[in-house]
Amino acid sequence: MTSDPSPEAPRGFPERVLSIPRAIGAKVLQWIDAVGGMAIFMCAGFVNIFGNIRIFPRTLRQIYVIGYQSLFVICLIGLFCGMVLGLQGYYTLVQFGSVGLLGSAVALSLIRELGPVLTAIMLAGRAGSAMAAEIGVMRISDQIDALEVMDISPMGYLVSPRILASLISFPLLTAIFDVIGIGGGYLTGVMMLDMNEGVYFYKIAHSVSLSDVTGGFVKALAFGFLVSCVCCHQGYFAHKRRDSVGPEAVGNATTSAVVISCVMILAADYVITSF
Repeated sequence: MTSDPSPEAPRGFPERVLSIPRAIGAKVLQWIDAVGGMAIFMCAGFVNIFGNIRIFPRTLRQIYVIGYQSLFVICLIGLFCGMVLGLQGYYTLVQFGSVGLLGSAVALSLIRELGPVLTAIMLAGRAGSAMAAEIGVMRISDQIDALEVMDISPMGYLVSPRILASLISFPLLTAIFDVIGIGGGYLTGVMMLDMNEGVYFYKIAHSVSLSDVTGGFVKALAFGFLVSCVCCHQGYFAHKRRDSVGPEAVGNATTSAVVISCVMILAADYVITSF
């Protein structure tokens, strides 16, 4: 005789009252399972970077896809971002007679916050979505299962090269974004609004410290790791989605990858800035 493992409601106790905590508990357990699976996936992808020297040719290919092919977009966004900062900063500082601080305002805003964050968000939308879609298509077409049959680690072949390429590309593109953005501030403040050129660069040189640059690169590394892991995870497990199957699952996985990446970028930015 088998016993029912589910707890019974007390006599006279409405069953629908218990349905609320049961639903909440199921959601909490589902969330814990997802977070735990993501953490294991991140660790496995990072460890596999050091397990195979043949990862480097594939990493170079991903650096081309993630880094070089995103260069034009990063330069364009950085230019307009710097120009907007220069324009808004000038009209704000002129009210207090502190126009000379425009270079400091533009440089510090870009290096500390806007450079790493906007670069990561743009790469999440462009390169991250491509990661999720490509791996998702390989999953639903059984190509990943074929790799396992041939005794080729899918983590080492698909995920780890993308993580390593992101760790290399994100800081480099962030540096380019910062430089282009400072140039955009120069175009607005000096070329258009007749600010003194020497004062602009003098304030940048004396306000930006090594800790500011280092902090921006630390953020870029963290964002690169998070974006690559989240996007690869969504594509890798596209076949296990509860909301859809087949090609629709790949589309939903790609959408989820971009949304979750952007949220984690902003959350990680707050945490790193706090420390």
